Amino acid sequence: MSTTTTRGVARPAAAKPSKARPRRGLTANNTLNFWLFTGPFLLGLVIFVFVPIGWSIWLSFFDARFTVTPSHFVGFDNYRQMLTNSDFTGSLVTFTVFAAFIVPTTWALSLGLALLVHRLRFMRAFFRSVFFLPTACSYVAAALIWKMSIFNGVRFGLANTVIGWFGADNVAWVSNPSPPWYWLVILTVRLWLQAGFYMILFLAALQNIPAELYEAAAIDGAKPGWQTFRHITLPQLRATSTAVILLLLVAAYQAFDEFYNIITTRATWGQTPLMVLYKTALGANQDYGSGSAGAVILTVLICAVTLLQGKFMGFGRGEESK
Repeated sequence: MSTTTTRGVARPAAAKPSKARPRRGLTANNTLNFWLFTGPFLLGLVIFVFVPIGWSIWLSFFDARFTVTPSHFVGFDNYRQMLTNSDFTGSLVTFTVFAAFIVPTTWALSLGLALLVHRLRFMRAFFRSVFFLPTACSYVAAALIWKMSIFNGVRFGLANTVIGWFGADNVAWVSNPSPPWYWLVILTVRLWLQAGFYMILFLAALQNIPAELYEAAAIDGAKPGWQTFRHITLPQLRATSTAVILLLLVAAYQAFDEFYNIITTRATWGQTPLMVLYKTALGANQDYGSGSAGAVILTVLICAVTLLQGKFMGFGRGEESK
């Protein structure tokens, strides 16, 4: 061992740090653990998601009546049939209007609830749980409660009881398309069911906003309230708002349960795109080819609207490009 001297005192030289060699089995164990945890999920994803999607696209190009293994290739005839089907195209137009209303309404309600809960100084956990609790309720159960208890067409319904106090007549909320009061029933139940979930997303984003931003704004003379919300809070919620709007758009076009259980008749005015596809593919004719073509059209429409909305909101752009 070499030594060094300092003022005549011999001291051992500092040993060179040796590089730690990675154990050979460590990488193999990490790889094995990765596949043990993700393998079942990936296998289920392939079997129950990717394979049905690919099979549906394949069926859309065949005459698949009463069979899922067709042999007669028809090209784009199924797509042409669905695009000329008045029920399907009418439901797409209806639900575009439905999405244009329910998306901003839910966004505003969930953001407002998040702001209220975030400002609470006591019982915050209680109110957060109360507003989030409806998301655990089944859409079918909530639709039946809205239909049979709150918006029942007879005078014993809660809504008719309230308007009866003011001398108004009973309203057939869900059985009469003119005027379309059934939209009020469907919109209120959907708002009640999903606003709490998006409130949690906004609440998490509000808690991540640095307090220094509000302190700096107060020093610069910004007034608390609308001015602070507009110039600090809302820009900081840009990413969360974009994600919430995209999720709401997808959910709006996939609506099925509340419409199926609230609308008493199966007329055109009460059908969703999924209802039309259900009737086409699983109805009396069992036309899996046309049903699959309609599903592909609906998927492409959802993707197109989502991408346009994401581009408009700046989803995926870096901070320097905004």
